Amino acid sequence: MNYLAHLFLSCEIDEHIVGNFIADSIRHHELAGFSPMIQQGVDLHKSIDTFTDSHPVVKQSTKRLHANHGKYSPLIVDIWYDHLLARNWDKYRKESLRSFADRMYVMLANHLDMMPGKMKRNLPIMIEEDWLLRYSSVEGMASTFDRFKHRLSRPELLADVIENLLKLDKELDSDFQAFFPDLMQHIHLKHHHH
Repeated sequence: MNYLAHLFLSCEIDEHIVGNFIADSIRHHELAGFSPMIQQGVDLHKSIDTFTDSHPVVKQSTKRLHANHGKYSPLIVDIWYDHLLARNWDKYRKESLRSFADRMYVMLANHLDMMPGKMKRNLPIMIEEDWLLRYSSVEGMASTFDRFKHRLSRPELLADVIENLLKLDKELDSDFQAFFPDLMQHIHLKHHHH
């Protein structure tokens, strides 16, 4: 799962959200320098990734893309699931996506000083380009894929990614809707009952 789902699944504690947001850019040995609440947010991030990567429905989504996109299929599914979350948003939350995104931007910006360098640089761009809302449109997704294509060792495996995803739209959407409530429940039981 990508930024939107990770933020969605954080409970409303600011430091949890920040920890979850910066988790991928903190090395293990740096963790000790952060508060216990931030560390819990990092744990939450890892729980989400572990549960997602091992879920049979996610594996099924990945398989659907494998013929065209090979080793990048899991990555593509991760990102596309954020689009499907944005599209199905009202099924899972009363607060609008716009209002949620704006709240997250303000809260994350307020904690900029504690973020690792990479996130410090990325966050203003994320807010400026309104990434959380961009997930909801196909055009936004196209530019999301373009943005990291150049970091891949085999960018050609991303050719026609949007067209291929749209051909599988119904299947992937129903995969997502079968999977996401499982993930929500898992995280709720594991992390929100302290």
